[in-house]
Amino acid sequence: MSETDADAIIGINWGSSNLRAYRIAADGRVLDALEAPAGVTTLAREGMVEIANRVRARWPDAIRAYAAGMIGSNVGWIDAGYVDCPAGIEALSRKLALTRIGELDLHIVPGLACVRERDAAPDIMRGEETELFGLFASGQLGDAPVVALPGTHTKWVRLREGSVTEFMTAMSGEIFDRLTTAGLLTSIVEGPGSDGPAFREGVRLGASRTLGLGTQLFGARARVIRGALDRADAGAWLRGLLIGAEIADARELFAETGSSAIPLVGSAPVCALYRAALETLDLDSRVTASADAVTRGFAELDALLRRSVLFV
Repeated sequence: MSETDADAIIGINWGSSNLRAYRIAADGRVLDALEAPAGVTTLAREGMVEIANRVRARWPDAIRAYAAGMIGSNVGWIDAGYVDCPAGIEALSRKLALTRIGELDLHIVPGLACVRERDAAPDIMRGEETELFGLFASGQLGDAPVVALPGTHTKWVRLREGSVTEFMTAMSGEIFDRLTTAGLLTSIVEGPGSDGPAFREGVRLGASRTLGLGTQLFGARARVIRGALDRADAGAWLRGLLIGAEIADARELFAETGSSAIPLVGSAPVCALYRAALETLDLDSRVTASADAVTRGFAELDALLRRSVLFV
């Protein structure tokens, strides 16, 4: 066993639906991993104890354990609170919440909160902050002023000198999922939607702000019924409409959006759709590998604590 392996830590990305736990070397390498459908919204407290004990039993020699995500929310084990932006990783390390779940002593990473400059509205994130600071540490974000993390609840994040200054959350992914699994639009949608002429037409319309989304969304049904949109293309058109409106919001809030290639961090299929949407609007982007971002974030937090009088 190498010296870095002997100093291994545990890092847990513990979200609403799933748990992903890692044994992480001091240099950030993942030595082992465990994944389970054991998100906080699926478990009572007894279930959280059971899965935490399973993690500890798998890696009994790990010297410290960290967790990020919904485990630190008001529906998790404890509410770890939020750090106000602007904030860097040092601010997070000062607010780690120490708790114990079963046999596992755990430092829970707080979320980030901001009040945006443009519209004076609050926003929050939990879990993405650890991933973002892992990407900072790896140098993958470069000097990009804005980064997007596409997903069910997409984050658009303004960055400055290694800190998160403010951000925006868009529920485009969840809206699409709900509209196409229940309600009136389910009758006109076939398939999940992909890039193509219908998708890009939706992007342009959504970004145009000609009408509000409430009106434009019903337009998908009217287009199909009246033969202006093929049923097979309706899902793509809807996705494009939602993503286009979201990109318009990001450009409204963050004037520097598009001043350089926008890093896209997330699953490859979703990032591909966002890249196509941005291209449709003459904006450059680049897909940024994120497989090791959260584990790198945990390693950076542990390195800070080891160097700090804050270590407990």
